[in-house]
Amino acid sequence: MLVIIKDSYDDLSRQTAAMVAERIRKKPDLVLGLATGVTPLGLYKELIRLYNEEGLSFARVTTFNLDEYIGLPRTHPQSYFHFMQENFFRHIDIEPRALHIPDGMAPDIDAQCEWYEQQIARHGGIDVQILGIGANGHIAFNEPGSSLGSRTRIKTLTDQTVEDNSRFFKTAEEVPKTAITMGIGTIMEAREVFLLARGTAKAKAVRAAIEGPITAMVPASIIQMHRKAYVLLDRDAASQLTHVFRG
Repeated sequence: MLVIIKDSYDDLSRQTAAMVAERIRKKPDLVLGLATGVTPLGLYKELIRLYNEEGLSFARVTTFNLDEYIGLPRTHPQSYFHFMQENFFRHIDIEPRALHIPDGMAPDIDAQCEWYEQQIARHGGIDVQILGIGANGHIAFNEPGSSLGSRTRIKTLTDQTVEDNSRFFKTAEEVPKTAITMGIGTIMEAREVFLLARGTAKAKAVRAAIEGPITAMVPASIIQMHRKAYVLLDRDAASQLTHVFRG
């Protein structure tokens, strides 16, 4: 695991985008795992710039998103399908058939989860997985206490996650309480993992994930076991760390 600290969020986003772009140029048919939330927005903005200004092509890239709310149609402004379309996909040359996001409106959610796992396997596995981290140490929607060997499945969201996500909805009551999420075991099978964090609100979780014990109560701590993990932080997110490499 390599921890890289950048001076600002913009620097963090540019660094991560440069790393993703390098992998795409080496392997144009890269299988890229994507995350939603505020933190990766800068990454997506920079990748769009690289596409527009430096010829980075996504024409052969395949993507798999980490998660989706159950019960929100894809047209809902807070669905992760809508988020990805508005903030990334519609601005680049990626093929619509290459996009994979769990369907939270599927009539059989368990079957949808199994299908998602099968699709990842059919495409040869994920090459690079982008991750954020929750204030409680969750990755994707794998909340504290999640099995470290879990696969894509239904998860009930904790009160803290619902509260954290309520800022995107008119009221907390509107926030879905369940989601489809890639499991920790699925995430760990990616060939490379890039975990991004920004801000002091994530500093405690970052410290627990990187320097604390590996435990299901801090799901992100499992990345300590990954064979090729990069943790990219701004200085605020890294403020509670004691052993770091400043890149």
